[in-house]
Amino acid sequence: DLAVDVPGHGKVVVDIGYGGTFYAFLSAEQLGLDVRSSTTRDLVNAASAVTEAVKKQFKLHHPESEDLAFLYGTILTDGKDAFSEEPTTNICVFADEQVDRSPTGSGVTARIALQYHKGLIQLNQTRTFRSSTTGSLFTGKAETKFGDYNAVIVEVSGEAFYTGTATFTVEDEDPLKHGFSFK
Repeated sequence: DLAVDVPGHGKVVVDIGYGGTFYAFLSAEQLGLDVRSSTTRDLVNAASAVTEAVKKQFKLHHPESEDLAFLYGTILTDGKDAFSEEPTTNICVFADEQVDRSPTGSGVTARIALQYHKGLIQLNQTRTFRSSTTGSLFTGKAETKFGDYNAVIVEVSGEAFYTGTATFTVEDEDPLKHGFSFK
């Protein structure tokens, strides 16, 4: 429940969650958008504005590694965070305005942890998450606390498909076979 001033959108309330990386979460409705009917470009622009605003206004902290204390992106949701058998829809905009083709494994993990923390779901209740861009589905559920931390271990499942393969060849005679660096 962090209040953030987002240029072009005004004040919005976001949640920050960690599921392998940090994301900002908010309902697209707060930005005057709908994850199911707004254009992807409008969603990407708004999510990017939120990411930049959060980065400027808040410092994140990771309990074990400060190298992980950065905001990777913003996930815009349909606002349906309370437990339901119906899928909840989101779009994940991360890195350099990239859009995940899936609901996002680390994003589902963080969203489940937030929902559990807020008392919106219970342990072992399975939620279904839908990507607003492709319609692909993931499920997630909170399973247990993690050691001394007020956290949960989240199980995520879904389908993935190969999109390509690559073969790299290193020749013994190549003087740069171990790489190089600029000074």
